[in-house]
Amino acid sequence: MKFITLLSITFWGLLASSATLVGFQHTTIVNLATLPKWQVQKDEKVSLNDVRQWGVQPDIDLEYGVTKAEVRTYAQDNQTLQALLEKAPDPSSAYGLLTFYQDESMKPVKGMKLAVIGSTQALMARGKFFVRVLRPDKMSEEDFRSALITIAGASPSADAAALLPPSLPVKGIVPCSEKYVLGPIALHEAIPSLPAGLVGFRQGAEVQSAEYQSNGRRLTLIFISYPTYSIARERYAALEQGLDINQKTAAGTIYGKLLKSYVLLVQGAQSKEVAQTIMGRLTVQQVVSWDQPPPGKPVTVQMFHLLVGNIM
Repeated sequence: MKFITLLSITFWGLLASSATLVGFQHTTIVNLATLPKWQVQKDEKVSLNDVRQWGVQPDIDLEYGVTKAEVRTYAQDNQTLQALLEKAPDPSSAYGLLTFYQDESMKPVKGMKLAVIGSTQALMARGKFFVRVLRPDKMSEEDFRSALITIAGASPSADAAALLPPSLPVKGIVPCSEKYVLGPIALHEAIPSLPAGLVGFRQGAEVQSAEYQSNGRRLTLIFISYPTYSIARERYAALEQGLDINQKTAAGTIYGKLLKSYVLLVQGAQSKEVAQTIMGRLTVQQVVSWDQPPPGKPVTVQMFHLLVGNIM
């Protein structure tokens, strides 16, 4: 049995359909080129330093836990495609790499999840793998999209989506502005206004952020999760002092609050009411899930013994 803390997102008014990245493929390898149109022509193991020309920042990728990388070349008739696969320790790390490298010049790939497309390449997360696919100069966007679907699938499975970090509110969000950060190096580049020393990555911090448009202005929502309430309370006190949270400063006010084992911050809001509206779209609930039916005693008896044991 495991206890899982989930973030549930509530919206005022209509529930917007989310274009954010959710879910992952439950697999141990990336099953690319399973269809006959695109076949693997070459597969080469590489180091992160060997593929800097792809836009790779080795320090960042190592911080997300990348252990292996390989370049695959796909062929179809007279056309070729190249893909860079990086293996991360878990789906959330692969998702984090996707969010780190995406930027607002990109856009979600139509009909696909966990996939964004830019002028030179597409980025995808599939299970434990972060995938880059170079975009050929003469290939149309629609043909490129079809190729991506062929070599990586249109949609990762949703059955293990709970293992990914929760999606931030979609109302007013700037597309491809989401970031999921697991270490100080990525934080310095993704959210430079947030000092890593105040966050507490060594205490299990995980940071999410996104840009929002509100009343013609742009603001940033930062969501930091911690393993326990006591750690969150300690880190919030440090953030409160270091960032002058909820106090007027020459640089503007950073609004924030502590919510169970989470810290919520809003930068760039024109008023406290606007910040509270953004933060108010997040509510926290704790649920219990079973990996499999427990053997032996009935569930209620085991729960009672567990609770008594924790109290003792």
